[in-house]
Amino acid sequence: MEIKKIGIIHIDTEVSWRGGQQQAAYLLENLYKQGFHTQLICQPQSEFAKFCERKEIPFTAIKMHSEIDIWAGFKIAQICRQQNYRILHLHSAHALSIGIWAKLFYRKLLLIGVRRVDFHLKNNFSRKYKYNNRWMSRIVCISNGIKKVMMEDGVDQEKLVTIYSGIDIHKFDDVKRDKQFRSQNNISENDIIVGTVAAFVGHKDYPNLLQAAKLVIEKKSNIRFVALGDGKLEDEMKELADKLNISEKFHFLGFRQNIGSILKNFTIFVMPSKLEGLGTSILDAQSVGLPVIGTNTGGIPEAVKNDLNGFLVPPENSQELAKAIIKLSEDENLRQKFAKEAKEYVKKFDISTTVKKNIELYEELICES
Repeated sequence: MEIKKIGIIHIDTEVSWRGGQQQAAYLLENLYKQGFHTQLICQPQSEFAKFCERKEIPFTAIKMHSEIDIWAGFKIAQICRQQNYRILHLHSAHALSIGIWAKLFYRKLLLIGVRRVDFHLKNNFSRKYKYNNRWMSRIVCISNGIKKVMMEDGVDQEKLVTIYSGIDIHKFDDVKRDKQFRSQNNISENDIIVGTVAAFVGHKDYPNLLQAAKLVIEKKSNIRFVALGDGKLEDEMKELADKLNISEKFHFLGFRQNIGSILKNFTIFVMPSKLEGLGTSILDAQSVGLPVIGTNTGGIPEAVKNDLNGFLVPPENSQELAKAIIKLSEDENLRQKFAKEAKEYVKKFDISTTVKKNIELYEELICES
């Protein structure tokens, strides 16, 4: 049977929009454009629902209350049976459980889970009944770092497959630099901007970046820091910046839509995480030719190669992070070298490759079934 006729439903249980939703959206949109029989199941009034409405991509909004929402699983099973869907691609942790309930009611379904974070599994329920469930055909890990963690947690290696998260490496090609950005934020044209794009959540480790920024600012007068993102820890981090007396040179700009035009104002991109699945904001930064300083954790070393397209420093080490920032800020030739290598290296993470690898996985599962 032609693979495009095999129905594929994507399930995302989140209301907000972050990196995981963007990755699922890339895949869904590309499959739909290529003529696949596919649709999304998501929460009512979610950002993903709004995305599908804008793009005119088929979706069904079903309230999914929790991992034990058997009724949601039953309704999804009905849709699959009635509309001839065979594969459930489960893009969030709660979606895995919903998918297992759906399989209970419609045994022909093939389940693909996705693991986007390099956290260890919290409990035996996750280990035994979600990720090692005999009905789960594959678990897609978005980096080898995540795959390693899953294996350490006892997940069956035969179920695990690495498919890197991808980006549209050309999406910012025609985006112009925001020429008002520096003046609007009282940043001199001669200042070096060290920027990040990350949600204000624990594993992104903003305290590490703020402590490093303090060390840098004490030694260098021409460096400014910019953070794009929002999240529950944002106010707390602003308070920390005040305590460290760096608020005048550390700019919290919140969530922004015009990421590309702002990235093109950055001089250096930094990702200070203590845990990170891969970091697609790193890839976005590389696509516009930014040198990157990242921490040596999770999937980051698969995107940032030390002394090739950036620097890797130990996680939770603000002194080493500050040293790397200062070193790169003082060496324009090195920044240019890293920038050139970044634009070349990021090509391996083009979304077209990600889509192709997922289609190959679908074909493999259908052949096995």
